[in-house]
Amino acid sequence: MVQTGIPFGEIAAVRDWLGISGEVLKPEKEHPKRLVSGFDCRRSEVSGFRLWGLFAKRFGTAETFFKHHLVLNYCPLAFLESTGRNRTPDKLRPTEKEALFSACDQHLREAIAALQPEWVIGIGGFASQRIGEALRTHSDPQPKTCQILHPSPANPAANRNWAQIVTRQLREAGVWVQKDRTHEKSKDEP
Repeated sequence: MVQTGIPFGEIAAVRDWLGISGEVLKPEKEHPKRLVSGFDCRRSEVSGFRLWGLFAKRFGTAETFFKHHLVLNYCPLAFLESTGRNRTPDKLRPTEKEALFSACDQHLREAIAALQPEWVIGIGGFASQRIGEALRTHSDPQPKTCQILHPSPANPAANRNWAQIVTRQLREAGVWVQKDRTHEKSKDEP
């Protein structure tokens, strides 16, 4: 995300499948161990490779995917420790979390009110928890919610056929009821 501005921003997926490119400006204060090089970034983002790869395989084109789906980042900020290690929002100090989560919850509620989705899906436990908190004070209509496995390689379960697990989770929840016939694969494929 830091390199492209796109959630789960694997460079090849953003450029080649989503069809997004352009200049990415550097922040005023750039971490010396996590330089922003935009689309010139040589690092792969495994989570993004998995997430966008599943959608590409299932829907064929980004246009087809985005007819009925959207990927929205709950917290589109990066917090880096002095070592350059990513600090996830759930690891922030309580006072930092309170202010951040309040703003992010409000943004999520506004996005839901504007888009009126049938489903809001948490990618991982943290996202699912934040969706639940945000929707606690959301007015009707309430979207259906579910949680899917986060694609991070730091999650051992995600390293055992993530796409198949998530496809099953989405089918069991009723999100993906039937494939678009133009992109139908064999029964064993996600």
